[in-house]
Amino acid sequence: MERGNHTSASEFLLLGLSSQPERQELIFGLFLVMYLIGAAGNWLIILAVASDSHLHMPMYFFLSNLSLVDFCFISATVPKMLVNIQAQTQSISYGGCLAQMYFCILLANMDNFLLTAMAYDRYVAICHPLHYSTTMSLQTCALVLGCSWLIASSHSLLHTLLMARLEFCASNMIPYFFCDLVPLLQLSCSNTQLNQLMILLVGGLIVLVPFLGILVSYIHIVSAVLKVPSARGKQKAFSTCGSHLTVVILFYGTITGVYLNPSPSHSADKDSLASVIYMVVTPTLNPFIYCLRNKDMKRALRKLLLRLPRGG
Repeated sequence: MERGNHTSASEFLLLGLSSQPERQELIFGLFLVMYLIGAAGNWLIILAVASDSHLHMPMYFFLSNLSLVDFCFISATVPKMLVNIQAQTQSISYGGCLAQMYFCILLANMDNFLLTAMAYDRYVAICHPLHYSTTMSLQTCALVLGCSWLIASSHSLLHTLLMARLEFCASNMIPYFFCDLVPLLQLSCSNTQLNQLMILLVGGLIVLVPFLGILVSYIHIVSAVLKVPSARGKQKAFSTCGSHLTVVILFYGTITGVYLNPSPSHSADKDSLASVIYMVVTPTLNPFIYCLRNKDMKRALRKLLLRLPRGG
């Protein structure tokens, strides 16, 4: 019997998206461009919100935090993948793999909670506008953000500690480009029933409750907007929710594609491709969705870009 965490695996191999060497340069270039665009887009959102006093309101407070989380999300996986391609290796240390899994769960949870907070913000703004300033006060928003980080970090720590107690004595090859919870459990030769139970109970609860909160918020929003007599009033009310609703559909749609499809219906290749959409494409697209559909963000970004120093 080995000591410590009883694992014989000192490292794992991230198989990535393709085993063909001729495709590695294309994958490297594509992911580098997506990472740079995603990083720039999310930081522009953060700077625009911070620099424009008109955006110092709860909706954009949560949006800037969502952009920070999305930047960290892509930074938790893509740089390691790019380094591995350049070094022509697929390895990641055991500790590095657990750390990557921890941050992926943490940041996915934060995306989930922030989208829920933004839905509630829109619900209060549209359904109870007279109570908006008191209900969505700075103290309330800070409390929601702090509780979200606490719950998200506790949940990811739980899964990381449960994973650390398992043995890995067979294959150490992960058919993804990052260390994810489910493929790691599939590699273990220990009893994973407790891990699976926690995924079902705690993980399911953390995803389901916020999703139901978003659903209930939008049912009330749609009901309130349909009562608005003028078509222009309805359009204005819906326009304030369009960007958020698009991001919600993209986020939960890709989660469903990765984790809730029946296993016989899809292959490891399809899982890996779906994880790219969930882990990289969605955080990269979020800033553009908000910029293209939100007039306030467009104005703030124009002001920010005009302030930037120009060369020449």
